[in-house]
Amino acid sequence: MAKLTWLGHSAFLLEGNNRILFDPFLSGNPVAKVKPSELKVDMVCVSHGHGDHVGDSVEIAKMNKAPIAAVFELAVRFDGRGAKTEQLNMGGSVRVLDSDVRMVNAIHSSDVFEGDNLVTGGSPGGFIVESGVTVYHAGDTGYFGDMKWIGEFYKPKIALLPIGDRFTMGIREAAYAASVIRPEVVVPMHYGTFPLINQEPAKFEEEVGKMTDGRVRTKIMKVGETIDV
Repeated sequence: MAKLTWLGHSAFLLEGNNRILFDPFLSGNPVAKVKPSELKVDMVCVSHGHGDHVGDSVEIAKMNKAPIAAVFELAVRFDGRGAKTEQLNMGGSVRVLDSDVRMVNAIHSSDVFEGDNLVTGGSPGGFIVESGVTVYHAGDTGYFGDMKWIGEFYKPKIALLPIGDRFTMGIREAAYAASVIRPEVVVPMHYGTFPLINQEPAKFEEEVGKMTDGRVRTKIMKVGETIDV
């Protein structure tokens, strides 16, 4: 049995074989309820270079002496800030302790401004993590056809999908993604943090039910909530 906690936005803590933290945007996050110093983790996974996903990853990784898994270019930046990293690229994987972490595609952007300079964040991605349970964290993405392959090949039990629209999939697109991935449970994320991405998750649950004939269950989590998965 594993546990999953939503920390707000796209940040989740998976407690399976190990404690794996995704996209820890906590400081400056208006809905986050936990401080970086309160987290105990074995690994941090960062999907892409935008600040609302990199968040407190370096600080948390250093405090816990834990590696950050990220695409090569982003991992090099983290190396330069003194963090231990596991460099990855799309389709590649790494085993840390008793967990397997693999990067998969996402359709988004990843570059960021540091002062007046535009700095590369490498390719945006998502993660397939096998740690007592198989979880698909899609990162920030629009829908893409290989989501069907991700579902067929990796068979994630849990899919964490953005529904905020504007910068990622919206409700209908994410519900369709759930219908082709076909996890047991889909959890909406990347919504409600800021006015531009306010959404009604109950509408997402309704769309998922329609598109999957009830075969995929939607779990609408509250920030700070922990569920068994």
